[in-house]
Amino acid sequence: MRRILLTASGGPFRGWPQERLAEVTPAEACAHPNWSMGRKISVDSATMMNKGLEVIEACWLFDTGPERVEVVVHPQSVIHSMVEYDDGSMLAQLSNPDMRTPIAHGLAWPERLEAGVESLDVLARGSLDFEPPDLDAFPCLGLAMRAARAGGGAPVILNAANEVAVAAFLAGRLAFTGIAELVDAMLERIDAGRADSLETVLALDRRVRETAEHHLTVLA
Repeated sequence: MRRILLTASGGPFRGWPQERLAEVTPAEACAHPNWSMGRKISVDSATMMNKGLEVIEACWLFDTGPERVEVVVHPQSVIHSMVEYDDGSMLAQLSNPDMRTPIAHGLAWPERLEAGVESLDVLARGSLDFEPPDLDAFPCLGLAMRAARAGGGAPVILNAANEVAVAAFLAGRLAFTGIAELVDAMLERIDAGRADSLETVLALDRRVRETAEHHLTVLA
């Protein structure tokens, strides 16, 4: 394997100027153009944090480094991942954007089962587009890549801070752009250390959540 490519729809704010993102409402962030998901995951998609978490997952699942995992924006959400091999060939997984497909795959692997998903009509879909992610407009993806490179407890800090930040955004306590700001602050402030036991991970998770909540209180 040469590299893994993870595709991202770009969420509902792809192409928006940065100055407009500060005014995003929870309703707008949860209105995903392609996927039907819960509110938290929809916000993660809107910030592109979900794709950053997938980078970290891919590194662990396939025993590879973050330098071999690349994120590309694919607004049609037809290709969900690609793998490039040393011979130059690339395999892509295609399907309609329906969460029943990955859920069925996880339940039935290594077999396949009928999931009730409509067949993909490639002729009706027409062209497929790809573009690089805008890390200036969506800094959460860059923060996740930074945590992946740092290793240790950094992904724990990233995830816990993001969960607090998204909950605060949905509750109207934090601006949309404040999600990345809070995550960045926790990554800067808290020593990641090693993530070498479940107890260590859970303790770090609790510390991050408490520190993030205190940070929000100070901001208020």
